[in-house]
Amino acid sequence: MKIAVVGCGAVGSFYGARFARAGHEVHFLLRSDHEAVRRQGVVIRSPEGDFQVRPRCAGRPEQIGPVELVLIGLKTTANDLFPRLLPPLVNAESMVLTLQNCLGNEEALARLFPAEQILGGLCFVCLNRIAPGVIQHLGYGQVVLGELHRRPQPRTHKLAARFRDAGVSCAVADDLTRAHWEKLVWNIPFNGLGVAGVVGFEAFARLTSHPPASAPARLRLASARCVPTDILLADPRWANLVRELMLEVIAGARALGYDVPFAFADQQIERTRTMGDYRASTLLDFERGLPLELESLFLEPLRQASQADVPMPRLSALCTVLKKL
Repeated sequence: MKIAVVGCGAVGSFYGARFARAGHEVHFLLRSDHEAVRRQGVVIRSPEGDFQVRPRCAGRPEQIGPVELVLIGLKTTANDLFPRLLPPLVNAESMVLTLQNCLGNEEALARLFPAEQILGGLCFVCLNRIAPGVIQHLGYGQVVLGELHRRPQPRTHKLAARFRDAGVSCAVADDLTRAHWEKLVWNIPFNGLGVAGVVGFEAFARLTSHPPASAPARLRLASARCVPTDILLADPRWANLVRELMLEVIAGARALGYDVPFAFADQQIERTRTMGDYRASTLLDFERGLPLELESLFLEPLRQASQADVPMPRLSALCTVLKKL
């Protein structure tokens, strides 16, 4: 396939590199990392084996032209760039696959292209970009593919096979939106509390109960370190809040018609204990002073659950604190 990777951070670079190693014609659309990737390629450091590839590099989408697969790894805070970056890459035969977190990304793409061209993918992987063009793969890696507002098609299964041929475990979801809610069960507590933990549990509780208007001025965060998964689960107060948030998200999903079992929360917690000192990308973004994916990762799930009359007091409180941070 001819593939364009848009958003060449940890996720886009990792899966794009896998496709390049499998022999596909892979183009990276790059900004800040352009010279580094052009010079050294992309380096993947992984317990499954290190490797290096040299994808084709472009600074503008017009240099790539239409492709068979557009692979989107942008942060959702950059979705306003869709109208500028994507049209030169897409023709009537193209598949547009977003590997972004959260809710609403496929719908945003469907405002630009026919809905039948849009796919979503959920990445269950521990990754960090540690230098320009250098990705540290810590574990996992599965992708779950689905179609926007319809059941899987023959092309969904064919694309899943392409992922597997590239060395990526890949499954197909019957219901993409349910799969998104299942991932939110993990993403909301570990991304949200990991960032909110910079102020400490007591300060978090105060901001939650009595959020003062001047809170940002009193939060000294210049050298703050967010809280990784192992620390959250080691502290009984944070661990209890992790589980309560997970149960709220599951209740929201069930009210919207997605039959996620409540036992899924404990399964996710036990799975996370095996990750050790893992810092999700949202934590790294916050420490670098980059925007948080607040809208699509936290506020949209809260909005949808509220419309279904599901109370989510802990998620609401978390959103209050994240806005202040």
